[in-house]
Amino acid sequence: MRECSRSGCPRPAVATLTYVYAESTAVVGPLGPAREPGCYDLCREHYGALSAPRGWEVIRLPGVEEAPAVTADDDLMALARAVREAGMLDEEVAPQADREPDSAGVRVVAQRGHLSVIVDSSAQPEVSGRQAGRGGH
Repeated sequence: MRECSRSGCPRPAVATLTYVYAESTAVVGPLGPAREPGCYDLCREHYGALSAPRGWEVIRLPGVEEAPAVTADDDLMALARAVREAGMLDEEVAPQADREPDSAGVRVVAQRGHLSVIVDSSAQPEVSGRQAGRGGH
């Protein structure tokens, strides 16, 4: 989720503002797919309150939607889905808190958005007791 570009505003962005200085025009429309230099992301409140300097024109393009509802567990759920898709839930590994991971052995095995599933291939996994007691079925 991208935040509003206005200083101190933590609300989610719903629109992108671009200035066309040669034509004294401010163009505001749907949120762009990525941040761009010279463009400003605006929340619903700042989008609605947008005004331009005297002599400038504001063009409002259609398609600006409400910001999607964000819940506290969105990142956690995305991470859980990425882990499930990577098939890592089949092999339960007990954490090894007594050693630092070797950064040379860490590799990305799956990605979703800004989240990554990584493994430390240099680690010798310790199988948890639950998996060890399963037998050869």
